[in-house]
Amino acid sequence: MERRAFLRASAAGLSLAGATTISAVQAAPAAARQASYEPLGRVTVEAAAEAVVGDDGETAYLATTTGFATVDVSDPADPTVLAEHDVEIGGESLRNILDVSVDGDRLVVAGPANPDYEPMGVRCYDVSDPADPTAVDEYATTFHIHNCTLEGDLLFVAENESETDTNALAIFDVDGEITRIGSWSLLDHEPGWRDRPFLGRYLHDVSVQDNIAALPYWNAGTYLVDVSDPTDPEYITHVADTTLEAQRGIGYEDAVYGLPGNDHYAAIDDTVDLLAVGREAWATDGEPDRPGGIDLYDVSDPAAPVHRSSIDPPRTDDESHGGGRWTTSHNFDLRGDRLFSSWYQGGVKIHDISDPSDPERLAWWRDPDETGFWTARVADPGETFIASSTEAIPNTALEGALYTFPIERGEQADPPPLRDAEPSNESGTDDTASDDAIPGFTGFAALAGGAAGLEWCRRRGNGNVQD
Repeated sequence: MERRAFLRASAAGLSLAGATTISAVQAAPAAARQASYEPLGRVTVEAAAEAVVGDDGETAYLATTTGFATVDVSDPADPTVLAEHDVEIGGESLRNILDVSVDGDRLVVAGPANPDYEPMGVRCYDVSDPADPTAVDEYATTFHIHNCTLEGDLLFVAENESETDTNALAIFDVDGEITRIGSWSLLDHEPGWRDRPFLGRYLHDVSVQDNIAALPYWNAGTYLVDVSDPTDPEYITHVADTTLEAQRGIGYEDAVYGLPGNDHYAAIDDTVDLLAVGREAWATDGEPDRPGGIDLYDVSDPAAPVHRSSIDPPRTDDESHGGGRWTTSHNFDLRGDRLFSSWYQGGVKIHDISDPSDPERLAWWRDPDETGFWTARVADPGETFIASSTEAIPNTALEGALYTFPIERGEQADPPPLRDAEPSNESGTDDTASDDAIPGFTGFAALAGGAAGLEWCRRRGNGNVQD
């Protein structure tokens, strides 16, 4: 069964795109792009999730739920799929893969992103030839891996395990045999959070800049940890949108899906002075009752972080998790004085954050009936960025794809509305599941939630596995 057919038939109302044929669609010619901000190119990638870019800026790597794809983006008008691989650990198919990370010639594929899948772990590939990746090592874990990041020979992994009550950063040396060498735990640092729901203190992701790891711990806040000695990480500081005491009086749905809190992705700029925190959230009838945005903090004095500004999410009529359009913040890239962000069906944006107290929107592109952007990542600095569009949004019929965009100021001509009666706001300013599924990823988690999903996974796993 093709992934597209399965998802359109699934109870979640998803559409895991496309037949096995992959095609590139070139956008409008350059002359037209000068008059309207538009994508440069597009290529269909079945079941696309996270996307990252190699050091040369010419190859993108995408997680695809049962494996990964490599895409040549050297010509942004004509992105081309080079290879697609399923992944095995211990001879068994790794499923629910939503994250990959690359550094140099090494690619790491991690999963599953949600609990209740086997096997669990990471697989390393040599991607010196992106058209012919070669598996080089693997490591089985006892915990699912929602996200990870690779920095040189060190792999930083979000370790969350409900049975052992663990929410920690795990650090591995991947030079040769993969070896665990260090860890840092929120619950060792602030044991009081152990009393809150597991997903309410979940370590969702990790990014590393200049030996500082940014760790978004959902409602517990975002923690900065010194990993210069990866065998002995040390707390630096943290920022938070809510408190442990405030969270004690909040119900499960509001704690997991609604603001305040929901620290989902975080990154530090190359000066190590600015921290951006994206909050993935939906309307829950709590307060505030809206999707999550991105907050900018001055962390030049770690002892006294200062909130500088907020970039609000696009607004729509139904902002709930289960039935509405998703316009909450998702993954982003912080490069110099530019912020490249994704907002699911709310599109992608570029902001000038040279004055973090007054971020300026430079460009915004959206097509809510066709795209749900998972991430935005710089490919060629100053020239292009990429954005992956996912299919894992309930009650949609989207198609997995990779888009390329110009890094320039511009306005989309006649942008599709996000509301039934959307007020005009195109001036460059911003618009004001189950217990064991991770917020934001319940669509892909549902793939194995029932008999049809299990059958899909079995059929996917019975195909030829390319190593």
